[in-house]
Amino acid sequence: MAKAKTIYVCSECGYETPRWLGKCPDCGSWNTLNEQEAVPAAKPEEKKLRRAPGSDAEAAKVSEIPDETMARRSSGIGELDRVLGGGVVDGSMVLVGGDPGIGKSTLLTQLCANMSREGACVLYVSGEESARQVKLRTRRLGCADADFYVLSENDMNTVEKRMQQLSPAIMVVDSIQTMYKPDMASAPGSVSQVRECAAQLMRLAKVSGCSVFLVGHVTKEGSIAGPRILEHMVDAVLYFEGDRQHQYRLLRAVKNRFGSVNELGMFEMSERGMLEVENASEALLSERAHDTSGAVVMCAMEGSRPLLTDVQALVATTVFGNPRRMASGVDQGRLALLLAVLEKRVGLRLYDQDVYINIAGGMSLTEPAADLALCVAVASSQRNLPIGGDWAVMGEVGLAGEVRAISQAERRIAECARLGFTSVIVPKYSLRGIRVPESMRVIGVETVAQALNELGLLRKR
Repeated sequence: MAKAKTIYVCSECGYETPRWLGKCPDCGSWNTLNEQEAVPAAKPEEKKLRRAPGSDAEAAKVSEIPDETMARRSSGIGELDRVLGGGVVDGSMVLVGGDPGIGKSTLLTQLCANMSREGACVLYVSGEESARQVKLRTRRLGCADADFYVLSENDMNTVEKRMQQLSPAIMVVDSIQTMYKPDMASAPGSVSQVRECAAQLMRLAKVSGCSVFLVGHVTKEGSIAGPRILEHMVDAVLYFEGDRQHQYRLLRAVKNRFGSVNELGMFEMSERGMLEVENASEALLSERAHDTSGAVVMCAMEGSRPLLTDVQALVATTVFGNPRRMASGVDQGRLALLLAVLEKRVGLRLYDQDVYINIAGGMSLTEPAADLALCVAVASSQRNLPIGGDWAVMGEVGLAGEVRAISQAERRIAECARLGFTSVIVPKYSLRGIRVPESMRVIGVETVAQALNELGLLRKR
């Protein structure tokens, strides 16, 4: 019996090679070439395309193209609508990724239940669970009365046939890595299967106007498993973030052709499913410690949403040769830069101190406006001087110790005032032309040392 021929396919880009290589020549990724059985070549008559790839369209000027308003449907989940840019767009394809057990299937089951109650035809395709398991989930979520269709199937040809019979307005595929096309010899989850199944679903979505939600598995690094082209094909990519041991879940858009990619949705995991957290700032600050050194509040902007977060720092004398620097929710390199600025420009002694940073609630701060809050928290802990509970601090810090302007300062200050903060430190150059609430005391600073001096962190003990 002849030995079956095998090839090596890159799991990142789909590059094929007859022999194993440590590094993919196409995308440069290491250890991504997986062995697969070679698909036999198709007969000449099978190579013919069913339809021509082009439509022989004429080029048109942008000014002459008619304006069309995108039809959107409300999902019944306000936080999801926010992340999607206002609702579910007809004919769109959305990819939802996240760690196992984070709540992807739970959220999409609630979506199906809400849409079916509004009269829309909804199809839930499960490649991992039986129809009875989906029924048990709906009962646990309190939506067993929902009238949507459930199909437990992995074959894409069967899924297409049922889709054409039902003509759903919303379809969920859980998950794309479990689907396969029978006419392909590769196994489900392989690069070729994921690519072809996604392409078939995209064609069905665009032709029928059905909105398709795909659940995507993630790798141990946190990225969506399968070829990178999967994220390029879909209209929106949503990521679920958060620790499964914490109650809060964050839904973030990293790609959205119909809205902003900076929007953030916040949910609370409970026995009744994913509950919306409408007042996220109040929820994140509900358990913060008052009159404790090393803690300060700053206002971050997640798209159009101001979000107050509790920045915590702990500075302690090291017992090792090299001091430790640990950060949760903040870039480690950015922390090292800010500590160097505090030593050089302010004169704080940190070279023999362990520094630990934590952003409460499992939040992650990536914008530069968090720099000044981190510096203030570190200085407060190092000097063991608490900051008043009615202070908020925000601003970008440069290498010279200057405090640079931040975006949307007026909205940040208004959010602080709404939650009862009476004093805010912001960059001086961000106060130009903005309106300050009468009850707020807003202090504009130019340097880190000036900000620390306003808070009384530089006085001698």
